[in-house]
Amino acid sequence: MRGSGTSRGRTPRLAALLGLALCLALAALPALAADDILLGVNYPLTGPYSVEGLDQIRAARLAVDEINAQGGILGRRVELVPRDSASDVLQTRLNVRDLLDEGCRMIFGGSSSAVAIEAARLCAEAGAPFFGTLTYSTAFGVENGRRTAFRECPDARMTAGVLGPWLNARFAGKKYFYITADYTWGWSAEATLRRATGTLDLEANPGLLTPLGATDYTAELEQARDAQPAVLVLALFGKDMAYALEKAVEMGLPRFCQIVVPNLTLGMAERAGAVAMHGVVGATPWTWKAPALLGQARGQAFVDEFVRRYRRYPSTSGASAYTIVYEYKAAAEAAKSLEPADVVRALEGRTFRLLKDDQTWRALDHQNVQTVFLVRGNPPEKVLADPLRLDYFEILEARTGPEIVMGEEEWRELRKESGLPPRLERLEGDQP
Repeated sequence: MRGSGTSRGRTPRLAALLGLALCLALAALPALAADDILLGVNYPLTGPYSVEGLDQIRAARLAVDEINAQGGILGRRVELVPRDSASDVLQTRLNVRDLLDEGCRMIFGGSSSAVAIEAARLCAEAGAPFFGTLTYSTAFGVENGRRTAFRECPDARMTAGVLGPWLNARFAGKKYFYITADYTWGWSAEATLRRATGTLDLEANPGLLTPLGATDYTAELEQARDAQPAVLVLALFGKDMAYALEKAVEMGLPRFCQIVVPNLTLGMAERAGAVAMHGVVGATPWTWKAPALLGQARGQAFVDEFVRRYRRYPSTSGASAYTIVYEYKAAAEAAKSLEPADVVRALEGRTFRLLKDDQTWRALDHQNVQTVFLVRGNPPEKVLADPLRLDYFEILEARTGPEIVMGEEEWRELRKESGLPPRLERLEGDQP
């Protein structure tokens, strides 16, 4: 009985202590004020593109911390409201509606074009700006182009514009084999690269479609090996690419063909590993080496602070999220307003320099016109010699945005072919 009595005596005291600890923990969190500016980030914390999502949230938090230390946006504190998209369209639909209901002024993120297209649609219906971080499908800016939607990363056409000349100089007339993610980005990546390399003949240059989130690519790679191509294109992303590349190396494909991954990120390379990445060629709009290469002090400061905070280099995914937060601030302050139409108009045609050389939000379609780099995977010994074991890419070439972006007349023609007007919709307050 004595033991039972002691237990009853301790329970209220323990509950009180736990309650006090919880109150102290909550008090340590920043209080959400009524006039705080909420920015929603719909990013893949889980799912096949989760590695890219991690850098998005890390860099976004860094940007918000810096901006709040500088006085916020228009004198108001900024708060991030994160949601896990899992690279799933249905989950994104729920997330975006929830974020809009919570009062988010702007939403950004995504590592899947299907997710970005759905988020942009819902934001347009609500009149809120949306920014895509990693959404390479041409469909985002053409068939699904919206006045309130902006794409920070290059599209598939820009990526092919970098890869095409390099491949044509080495593999013109040779056989290609494509293994492609079966959704809007994969289709765009394959179609634009086929046009850029003259490999449109499907019999001479075969290909296969694979579902998003696949983990076993043995059957597809066996067909690729039997075809004996000079170039194997893995139009895959995130974990999907890593699984396929690891298996391709295990099967010995790099011994007789050049492996190309149209859109590369540091997270993808890290997941695949140094051995698998050696010699792989792809494109990226940003790497942690770019600021030093371009003599860009502001970009280098971002790299240094990211490394200090997270003990790793930022990837293009992080650079994109960081840029979007700062560009929203710049537009709101230029417009002296948080009204969506004012922010949109302040961004249209705006040229800025933040983490690399000049970037421009093209007024026509809200494509961010920027330099894109051609990169190749470093030898394993170079990766391992780096202090953070993350020196995965050698920069081979760079092409400026105006060289590789889709022409304005072509964009208008593609819109007409889709039954759409040759311009984005008008906003309230536009001049006639």
